[in-house]
Amino acid sequence: MKIRVVSSKEEIQSLSENEEIVHLAFRPSNTDIFSLVVKCPSVKALHIPSSYKKTISKSAKMYLEMQGIDLLEGDVWGHRKDINEYSEVSQSVYDRIKDYRNEGLSEDEINEKMVRETRLSPDFIDFLMKQ
Repeated sequence: MKIRVVSSKEEIQSLSENEEIVHLAFRPSNTDIFSLVVKCPSVKALHIPSSYKKTISKSAKMYLEMQGIDLLEGDVWGHRKDINEYSEVSQSVYDRIKDYRNEGLSEDEINEKMVRETRLSPDFIDFLMKQ
């Protein structure tokens, strides 16, 4: 799964309509969120750092919820945007989730193990398990 990394509000207009997950590496305003959703109608999730997520307004959260868009917390560790504008979740993460499911672990147990193994946030792991 590819995550489009956006470093500034000016980049929103350069996004493709087909983006499904967008990581906002800046503190978005309500207008930025609305612009992104209009520009990318097929977006499934916005991924933002935890410190920024705490400052998202209730109206923006409600708008995203009404649009069926998940607001995920987390960082894109070790990603260099000057090399690639996308960060990618490797297939091994999906394979590991599948292995844990085959072992009969509960969703909570899988989430806990995957958070430790991958350094991804719990809500992002939940999102991946739903996909």
